Amino acid sequence: MHKRTKQEAIKGAFFGALVGDALCLGSHYEYDAQKIWKAYGNKPIEKLMSPGEMMGGQTHGIGWGERNYHPGKKAGGTTDYGDYNILVLEHLAATAEPAREFDVAALIPHWMNRLTHNWGSWICTMTRETFAQVQAGVSVEKLGGISNAMAIRHVAAHGYYDDEETLAVVARKAMFTHTSEEALSGGEFFARVTHRVINGMHPRDAIESVAVRMSPFIASKVSQAIIKYHEATNPLSTLSQEPFVDDLALTSMARLWDIGRSEPIRVGKASPTEGTLPGAIYFILKYVDEEEGLKKALQANAMVGGDNASRAIAIGMVLGAYAGIEAVPNAWRESLDDSLYCDALLDKLPLVKL
Repeated sequence: MHKRTKQEAIKGAFFGALVGDALCLGSHYEYDAQKIWKAYGNKPIEKLMSPGEMMGGQTHGIGWGERNYHPGKKAGGTTDYGDYNILVLEHLAATAEPAREFDVAALIPHWMNRLTHNWGSWICTMTRETFAQVQAGVSVEKLGGISNAMAIRHVAAHGYYDDEETLAVVARKAMFTHTSEEALSGGEFFARVTHRVINGMHPRDAIESVAVRMSPFIASKVSQAIIKYHEATNPLSTLSQEPFVDDLALTSMARLWDIGRSEPIRVGKASPTEGTLPGAIYFILKYVDEEEGLKKALQANAMVGGDNASRAIAIGMVLGAYAGIEAVPNAWRESLDDSLYCDALLDKLPLVKL
């Protein structure tokens, strides 16, 4: 592994997450991995793409239908997951002197302004619901809806707070549009893991050491991911011989979810934390010790489809923290619309600025 400084680890976490998210823009919510593979020329994705690029301009978000989910975006842009992380970065950079407690009430005006004037991405149901709640005068403590979709938005906070317990709280606060304990604990889990990796722990050790201190739900999902990782990488297993091994690994970890709009889907590739969390861990474990592991993990994740952008934030954050900013492919980072902008904002954060 490249020997990296703490600043390089923090920047690696942020840009690993953001580039991973942008890499998913072209296939976000496409649930057919074989369709993605064929559309991309029977090889892993190599460049950032616009929504639905190479796939007719639309993706098949099962239950939501064929559509362009990010109509205001082009290649180099981010999905709503990336947008939220840039939003939180902007908020932290604006309040960097002196460092202060993460305040959702102070973030909300900026959030509402961005949603109204400069978004362009899919606006999830919980974001719409919370926006309406704010307009109706609902107090900050009571905001949010019941969605169990994992929405990690706190990546920049690793450059602002150097205390694991504080980061756990910030991860939850940044998901203020969600009230589901599954979703909130998923964000907390990856906050704790990333903090430990930034401070020198191997991702596998960080994942296992955090899992034992969290809820039975999180512990069971981590265990499920570890078992599936071993199965998928065991040359004697049937799964390891499959051409779409990663796709089958994720879908085999999940129940069927009949959401009543069209056909049922397997939750392993959808937004709920019960699928995104073990799916992200699976990719982290599979590629962490490989040469160019961050790049390979983000490619493999994008190619599976589904809500790959949600998984990408977690994968990119953990593996980027481990390998550092130098592991983020230059071509992808330079293709990112907000690359220089975010880099300048990161340099304002207490733990990044020299």
